[in-house]
Amino acid sequence: MTDFLAALGLVLVLEGIIYGGMPSLAKRLAADVLRIPESTLRAGGLIAIAAGVGIVWLVRG
Repeated sequence: MTDFLAALGLVLVLEGIIYGGMPSLAKRLAADVLRIPESTLRAGGLIAIAAGVGIVWLVRG
């Protein structure tokens, strides 16, 4: 559970860097996402999930 909370905290830090440090970039990225096809977003999300699981498996395994 502590690993999960640490990972969640790291995600919040990275999000904060984007929104707090570069708000105009965050707005532009959000607008660009609307133009990306749903299938592409889904594939990217699945790849990110697989990469994340792989990284955790390598680090924790």
